[in-house]
Amino acid sequence: MDRLQIDRESYDSLAEVTKDGKTWDVVYDNICYSPQAALDACQIFKGKVKRYILTSTLSVYDVGSHRNEEKDVNPYIYPLTMGGRDDFPYGEGKRLAEAAMFQKANFPVCAVRFPIVLGEDDYTGRLEFHIEHIQKGIPMGMPNIHAKMSLIDSAEAAAFLSWLKNQRVEGPINACSDGDVQLSELMTWIEKETGKKAVIKKQTAKEDQSPFGIEDSWYMDTSKASRLGFKFKTVRSWLPDLIRHYANH
Repeated sequence: MDRLQIDRESYDSLAEVTKDGKTWDVVYDNICYSPQAALDACQIFKGKVKRYILTSTLSVYDVGSHRNEEKDVNPYIYPLTMGGRDDFPYGEGKRLAEAAMFQKANFPVCAVRFPIVLGEDDYTGRLEFHIEHIQKGIPMGMPNIHAKMSLIDSAEAAAFLSWLKNQRVEGPINACSDGDVQLSELMTWIEKETGKKAVIKKQTAKEDQSPFGIEDSWYMDTSKASRLGFKFKTVRSWLPDLIRHYANH
């Protein structure tokens, strides 16, 4: 196995990996955050890859009481504005990265729209934030405790990406665990494991605002992936166990 180190934000650095005429069956791009980075890949991998899998995000969709389907954000016709990572908010950068890929690439592209990914290997500490605040009795800011959201665990996200390499599907595809999590339910699970009561406020100091603090529901429809034969685990089959893991460590 060759391990190559590059700067994903540098065209020249990315181009270096293809200088010897190398070709790939599949390229996974987990760190493409802008249309410029996507366009760089379109140019550099032209004629050198059979399949390109872009990691995208639930953030391409707006929050709202609507189960988002892939067609709700169509990257094939989304107006393309060029710029780098620092030129756009995260969600817009990802929408434009998808648009650049689907409108400019000459190779098959699939964009996986993941929600928040959780697991024992999650470096962001988003779930631990809630557990620690409840354990210590620190108020958390949540604008809408009744909002629902999609989640996926890291092992299943990896399994889905691996499964995709043998599929012929192109275009965007949603991927998340079956079942939505209402934030009030999440707090109840944590309260059960910690033996403490959550203190919830609509607004707090910035450092105490929940990273899950959405104003309305934010979830996805996975019918497309299901039709192709991928069966997602239910969120209740892994999230309570993950909460237990963090609450006892």
